[in-house]
Amino acid sequence: MRIVVTGAAGFLGSHLADRLLAEGHEVVGIDNLITGHVRNIAHLMGNRAFRFLHHDVTEYIYLDGPLDAVLHFASPASPIDYLQIPIQTLKVGALGTHKALGLSHAKQARFLLASTSEVYGDPLVHPQPETYWGNVNPVGPRGCYDEAKRFAEAMTVAYRNFHGVETRIVRIFNTYGPRMRANDGRIVPSLINQALAGEPLTVFGDGSQTRSFCFVSDLVDGIYRLLLSDQSDPCNVGNPAEMTVMQFAETIRRLTGTKSTIVHKPLPVDDPKQRRPDISLAKAKLGWEPKVSLEDGLAATIDYFRALRG
Repeated sequence: MRIVVTGAAGFLGSHLADRLLAEGHEVVGIDNLITGHVRNIAHLMGNRAFRFLHHDVTEYIYLDGPLDAVLHFASPASPIDYLQIPIQTLKVGALGTHKALGLSHAKQARFLLASTSEVYGDPLVHPQPETYWGNVNPVGPRGCYDEAKRFAEAMTVAYRNFHGVETRIVRIFNTYGPRMRANDGRIVPSLINQALAGEPLTVFGDGSQTRSFCFVSDLVDGIYRLLLSDQSDPCNVGNPAEMTVMQFAETIRRLTGTKSTIVHKPLPVDDPKQRRPDISLAKAKLGWEPKVSLEDGLAATIDYFRALRG
């Protein structure tokens, strides 16, 4: 297949491009590099099956030739980004999704939207199934991301129902691995880099809030299976193994061997208290569940950030 990946120079987009190329597909990667980085795809530049376009997907997307699929992964994805570039976050979720769907419609290509567990907000249902509508604050600091993704889902369904575009929607839960930005503000790179620098590890609130962590190769496998499936409704992909933030911080301390202490800071506004996917649908429809243990995944991620530090 010939497949477009928007956000191809980002953390998830670059790993997805790797998987698609390994499966024998041709990939056209598009990114404006606002949060992505060319080092994430530098190893692909000599690959004849890979083409890169430096382009903002909120503008019209033109490509020659046929396409089989468009995978829309372009979006800032960390709380620091939401605060620094909230309008760009909203635009890529709204205008970018519209342009990517327009490309799919014009080329009669399958469309896959990278949505997020953030559509569930601070959930009142636990774990979160796809049937849960969420508890989202549209005017809070996270609203620009949460509502951009909720709008993107609505736009995707509208194109499916009105234009007959074949669509897939993946709701991605906390994912980690090599190529994350060291300074993106998310818990995994933040704690690892603090530990490697010998700095105190920052835990927000009392650390009793829970998260679940999926290694990037497992996530990409779920996305690839979803792309090839006939599952058109939203599908959670993530690791249901839940732990508290304090437990996670202690795990980072142990695996890095740091002597760093743990310091507590005020909980950010609208920070979810619980986050765990119900993956019953992914198991039933995709035959998917995560395989990489937290320890193995973190070891690879710690090695990556250690290498970045030189």
